[in-house]
Amino acid sequence: MRIKSYYAQSIEDAMAQARRELGPEAMLVNSRKSPPEAVHLGAYEVVFAIDAPGDASISPPRDTAANSGPGDRLSAEVADLKKELEGMRRVLTRSAFGPAQWPGASPTVSDGYATLAAAEVSPELAREIVEGAESRLGEAHAGQSRNQTRRDGTLFERALVEELESRFTAQPLLGKGDAKPRIVALVGPPGSGKTTTLVKLAVNYGLASRRPVLLLSADTYRVAAAEQLRSYAAILGVGFQVLETTTALAQAIEENRGKELIFIDTPGLSTGELGESGGLARFLATRPDVDTQLVLSASMKSADLSRVVDSFQAFQPQRLLFTKLDETGSFGPILNEAARTGKPLSFFSHGQRIPEDLEAVTPRRLIELILGSPSGRSRSVA
Repeated sequence: MRIKSYYAQSIEDAMAQARRELGPEAMLVNSRKSPPEAVHLGAYEVVFAIDAPGDASISPPRDTAANSGPGDRLSAEVADLKKELEGMRRVLTRSAFGPAQWPGASPTVSDGYATLAAAEVSPELAREIVEGAESRLGEAHAGQSRNQTRRDGTLFERALVEELESRFTAQPLLGKGDAKPRIVALVGPPGSGKTTTLVKLAVNYGLASRRPVLLLSADTYRVAAAEQLRSYAAILGVGFQVLETTTALAQAIEENRGKELIFIDTPGLSTGELGESGGLARFLATRPDVDTQLVLSASMKSADLSRVVDSFQAFQPQRLLFTKLDETGSFGPILNEAARTGKPLSFFSHGQRIPEDLEAVTPRRLIELILGSPSGRSRSVA
């Protein structure tokens, strides 16, 4: 599939350019206001895709360096610079939490706390984790003095990993129990990546396993969102319906009990708009067969994450799914929210390639990201 961005002073003009160049078969993938570094090219960026012979995967707008224009290359350079600055910030934060900042703490313990703090784990949680690791270490090596066990950095790191594992749960599942069909609804704020993530899940856990899949859209707020999902459904060769009421949604589920996987896309709702979704929230919260997962951007600040999670509690989400891991270098907020709410983590998305940029959450993976192991660092920017 060929992807190309068009810039113009209006979305209509950009669409006209795309149709002229790519033809009527071109599919609208995304539209947005141009980023600051590309405003000189036009006020709006519209991304189109068209099938290319021999291309077996669905590629996203932002991963097509070969077709990128000057604005795209500049965006990539800015992203690289942001990652370098993020690395510098982590080093500075680490050095700020030396032993002097924590009276009585050994360099090993202080460095463990500094690593968590640099990853933006909340100060209270970071201290609890480090103290818990110390306690585990003391119990495991009761015959040694406290100072001896503290000096052994390898033992402390192992205890730190064990303590981190105890603070959250990984549940990369779709659906509730053994109920058939497995019904999954994705909810979340605007721009969190629900629609793209839904398609990734459908490909990885439906089509790849030759399971019959149905895509349902309850997003009647944005016409473009439903059309985008319709286009994906056509490419994948799966069923698709747009439903305007919860009654129609319930009926569609009943009529498609023969499917193995049913995915429900919902409108992106800001905090101020949640009151308008009362009917949908009640429907999803009271359906015992619907697995509602809250889709969140990993690049959000911890305080904003907490506010969004609390505001979506009306939907009664069972799991948290984090996207845009490629847009941040600090993964502590993911741990903060998982520990605060007790909700399991299901999947991570770290890019827009379909279906590649999706992975099932494992405890080891999140710990790698937080502690900054070499494998964690390399995969986070893959």
